[in-house]
Amino acid sequence: MKSMVVINFLKDRKDEWLKKKIKNSMSEEEKEKILEEANSKFSLQEWLPDASKRAGQISISTHPCRFSHPSSRKNKNGTTTSIIYNGEFTKDGLLRSGNVKDLESDALGNAAVLDVYKFLNLELEDGKKLIEHIKEESDIAKDLLSIDTASYEELRDGFLAMIESKDSQIITSSKIKQVYFPIANGEYHLLSLITNSAIVFKLRKIIDDLKFSKESTAFRDARRDGKCIEEKEYKELYDLVMIGYGGSNHQNISVLNTKYGGKAYLLPSMPPNIKERLVKFPKRDFFRDSLPTKEINKIFKSLQRISEIDYNNVNIRNARIFRYRDLMDIVLEYMSAVRSVSNEQYHTDSNFLPKYQLIWLLESRDTDRLADDIWLDKLIDVIVRWIVTELERETHHKLKLGSQEYQDIKDVVSEYKEVLR
Repeated sequence: MKSMVVINFLKDRKDEWLKKKIKNSMSEEEKEKILEEANSKFSLQEWLPDASKRAGQISISTHPCRFSHPSSRKNKNGTTTSIIYNGEFTKDGLLRSGNVKDLESDALGNAAVLDVYKFLNLELEDGKKLIEHIKEESDIAKDLLSIDTASYEELRDGFLAMIESKDSQIITSSKIKQVYFPIANGEYHLLSLITNSAIVFKLRKIIDDLKFSKESTAFRDARRDGKCIEEKEYKELYDLVMIGYGGSNHQNISVLNTKYGGKAYLLPSMPPNIKERLVKFPKRDFFRDSLPTKEINKIFKSLQRISEIDYNNVNIRNARIFRYRDLMDIVLEYMSAVRSVSNEQYHTDSNFLPKYQLIWLLESRDTDRLADDIWLDKLIDVIVRWIVTELERETHHKLKLGSQEYQDIKDVVSEYKEVLR
């Protein structure tokens, strides 16, 4: 049984042809004669052989050469300078033909053969295109092409001429820009830059669907008329640029170019506007990555000057303790700032903070912070060692803290235990 999609296609072609041929002024006899001609002309027995002979006058392509230069259709040897890409879907993150769903194949050639192009691109009941069935020699294709007026092989070869080049030799055109791509010493590939029109017009279709959907149109009309707009999802693309192919003769470029009036969209290709982060979530160590170097160094220089005083009394000790508290205030300030951006900036795969710092700094770990004090005791010890190490570094290791000075640092840090939690 022949596909109803094919039968309806030929019926529509016949109806269009009859509208042009039959005039109201004609007699019934003349109309009947034209109707008989149409029934014969658009029958499978007559239309298929004629279509298969004409199929070679148009080439299915994903990268038509005329988008690069309108006069590059054929080179001096008559070879078409276009290709058809047959790729498989791969999740490799690249924008290419194989990774874009529902691409329309393009074609270029004799505009009078567009009916054959449309015929071969009919989507049959199983979701496959007719050209795919013919190429795979499916039962549907064999049934369709088995007619009395021509052989199956003759019809199949004729239709496949639309996608298969008669000349296997790859030849480019001098009108297309060339790139010499080195692959080894003294060796290179000569690359011809041609446009993937299938993707170009897929983008056009997506944008048109977005811009002219029922919801988008209603939203724009209401906004233009100053009416109250109900809050709901609305999408819009700004800064679009439209590019034209072929000028006033867009039908000479390709089938898809004709379908879309020779107009396509270009998306903005500007560098991203990167928002400067005043606070960055640390990747390896909070004390090295997040604390402000100038403020910290200023306090340690002050501690250095205090340590160089020859005598020691309660005022000197209190001055040191005051500076320790200044350090802790800065630690707490930046702890809060880091926590505020943790949900947005923390990424497991690129972060190497020790476990106790993750519990301390991640906003999402607040429950863990209350569960026990193991991580907190570890943090206090690290802060004490950090102050001691930085103080010794600032004094070029000349300063050796006694037990009382060390205990003063630990006491000050311990005062902030619950605030650190």
